[in-house]
Amino acid sequence: MDSRTKRRLSAAELDALARRALGTGVRSATELTDGFANAVWRLTLDDGRETVLKLAPPPELDQLSYERDLLRMEATAIALAGAAGVPVAELLHAGFDDPVLGGDYLMLAALDGVSWNAVKDAVEPLHGAELRRELGRHLARFNGVTGEVFGYPHAGITGATWREAFLAMVRALVGDTERYPTPLPRPAGEVLAVFEAAAPVLDEVTTPHLVHFDVWVGNVFLDLRGTPRIQALIDHERAFWGDPIAEFVTPTIFDELREDDPLLAGYREVTPLELTPSALTRLDLYRAYLSLILLVENGPRQYPEEEYAGLRDAAFASLAQVLDRLVRSAPDVRSPLGTSPLGTSPLDTVG
Repeated sequence: MDSRTKRRLSAAELDALARRALGTGVRSATELTDGFANAVWRLTLDDGRETVLKLAPPPELDQLSYERDLLRMEATAIALAGAAGVPVAELLHAGFDDPVLGGDYLMLAALDGVSWNAVKDAVEPLHGAELRRELGRHLARFNGVTGEVFGYPHAGITGATWREAFLAMVRALVGDTERYPTPLPRPAGEVLAVFEAAAPVLDEVTTPHLVHFDVWVGNVFLDLRGTPRIQALIDHERAFWGDPIAEFVTPTIFDELREDDPLLAGYREVTPLELTPSALTRLDLYRAYLSLILLVENGPRQYPEEEYAGLRDAAFASLAQVLDRLVRSAPDVRSPLGTSPLGTSPLDTVG
């Protein structure tokens, strides 16, 4: 999707950047336009290698609070995920604060597979269930990586507890609506009140786990030689340190997570996971958070209306629905939204 955050480089600039990063020039370049924020090119280098360049937005461009230094988080996540056995594209070079262009970039080994999104109509009828099961196993290994602090350390949005960090993440995003007025299904203050009222359930999460938070079929590459299998998970820049159950938001985006989903079965092959009422309340908090991101991020990105309208409408409807459900489950919402008791079924502590 086109976005104001995507930078444009000439052939000469791409060649010079490749020489600084990898010591060789560019034979040919093709821009990849599926992403939403960073500019991405597939490069054929003079030495024959196929690489992918991800270039962050201009450093002077104002973005959302959590979007500071996203490619630095991606570089960290790639290294940690790869060490945990998750298939990722090899990171060839990470350039931060480039002295010529300014800002950050990553050079990755190009994948020879295809995006699941590009072939889903052909692949899913025969192999969809097994691919989702395999994806679940990879996500469990990704989430098995633990850290020292909750939140977005690269953006300075953190907390000593998951509740503290997640509410800081939400408050930063709601605060961004002051710079980028955003149509929401409820006034911003009421939206924040719903998150805060439901937040005690977050105290069940006691260890920071690595969460990708952007695993939709466009960010899963498949190897179609023989029986389809997952070649790599890509685009790790939205990653944070938090609750593993947040990982199920994007693979089920604008839908529900069901017990018969092969994704869950694969995940449970690696690590236990129980969908108790309190776990589902936490999942709703993360659904609402993602929908809020998808609405507010149009402020700095300025997507073309015809491309963005469907996503915006789906995110708006999902946010409205989930906020209503959280209000019904939260014990102490003191706002025009009303109140109702929160389910109190215990969930084994994640840690």
